[in-house]
Amino acid sequence: MSLKKIYETSLALLTDLYQLTMAYGYWKHGMAEREAVFHLYFRKNPFQGGYTIAAGLEHAVEYLQQLRFQDEDLAYLGSLKGSQQTPLFEQGFLDYLRDLRFTCDVEAIPEGSVVFPGEPLIRVRGPLLQAQLVETPLLTIVNFQTLIATKAARIKEAAKGDQVIEFGMRRAQGIDGALAATRAAYVGGADATSNLLAGELYGIPVKGTHAHSWVQAFESESASFEAYGQAFPHDSVFLVDTYNTVEGVKNAIDVAQKLQLSGFTFNGIRLDSGDLTYLSKEARRLLDEAGFQETSIVASNDLNEHIITSLKQEGAKITVWGVGTQMVTAYDQPALGGVYKLAALRQEDDSWSYNIKLSEQLAKTSNPGIQQVRRFYDKNGYIADMIFNEAEPLPEQTTIVSPLDSTLRKAIPAGTAYQDLLVAIFVKGELVYKLPDMEAIRTHRTEELGKLHESIKRLLNPHSYPAGLEASFHQFKTELILELREKGEAAVTGQ
Repeated sequence: MSLKKIYETSLALLTDLYQLTMAYGYWKHGMAEREAVFHLYFRKNPFQGGYTIAAGLEHAVEYLQQLRFQDEDLAYLGSLKGSQQTPLFEQGFLDYLRDLRFTCDVEAIPEGSVVFPGEPLIRVRGPLLQAQLVETPLLTIVNFQTLIATKAARIKEAAKGDQVIEFGMRRAQGIDGALAATRAAYVGGADATSNLLAGELYGIPVKGTHAHSWVQAFESESASFEAYGQAFPHDSVFLVDTYNTVEGVKNAIDVAQKLQLSGFTFNGIRLDSGDLTYLSKEARRLLDEAGFQETSIVASNDLNEHIITSLKQEGAKITVWGVGTQMVTAYDQPALGGVYKLAALRQEDDSWSYNIKLSEQLAKTSNPGIQQVRRFYDKNGYIADMIFNEAEPLPEQTTIVSPLDSTLRKAIPAGTAYQDLLVAIFVKGELVYKLPDMEAIRTHRTEELGKLHESIKRLLNPHSYPAGLEASFHQFKTELILELREKGEAAVTGQ
């Protein structure tokens, strides 16, 4: 497993302090084993887009499988002091953590799926203390990879079938950021990476060219191309913009013609600066005239989905896109903003108490209940998504209500085909889900996007996909909000 290969030490403390202080409080007050339900979801599609691509589940599964507090973890927790310079955690709690094993049920939406705001990507149900402890690591894994996978999907859609190579390791947010970003980019649609470690760990195809320093290390540009072509006679892409791009293309052609006599294959040239539309057209003309119609033109230079779209509209003759910084850093949106909220808690009489987090901002008011997502579809693709409470019966007539505007509703005719998106991952802590390989995840992502209307995939002002609450669930949530607000006002006024 890749996480274990990268991290030989325990990841039990990959969390925030307040997860441990809350866990201690639950233990102290005898609440640790009470059954609870949490949901991980996000509130808004990133990049002002119309959809999001779920990613990171495999790493989340690995983390949960390996969750153990080692002696060194407990020693560190035992060394922490409170404001009175006394131990923050008593020994009995540390002993409890030493014996802790993950026993929750986990359901999740498979990686590569298209998802929308408010939909639980992961549902954790089990002992309150355990379900609370995994909040931060699940968020750090799923938030980042989902964000990058979505960015990569947008870039791949903009490329319109052209090959996309992820070139971003040197600009990524550290080692973890580079590895997780490369994996997520591949899930989202990148076809290859320059990141060798990610290639080894995840089986991602690796590709690359050479740097300007290679050209500068020789007495002439032509000499550098000839040396590289001799080293890699069937895998050479020449970087042609070190000095003068058009002259660089001509030099590359001259070298390729010379090396052809020894069986050389001229795979491509790379443009890394300048007016990419003009230069790619000129390069294509020169290559074609020289008989190299099959030689690819690779472009890099701080590309993103909007620039790629613009270049294509201008008729640029680029066939391979090397995207680095803006893909792996999710440029223009640094975080997804996913959250993890308590939605149900088992009471002493075995009934469920449904929980909700109120906010003056409607988008930040959480959903109660034990939630599932039902996706309706027909022969043309996906129609709408409905979030509902599994613990309550569904009415015969299905109506979906927008969580942000109750006047926006969509009735679903009886008999409409559907699938429920959350699938079992762990049952009482035992893995029951067969993790798909990366190619299966990528195939799933392609199929998922193919079932979305083109208007939802637009980069600018995309159409909103209908995703909301089942009508009776929406009504229940509204009543619960009113009840809690009345209690709050009564407490404030002293009634």
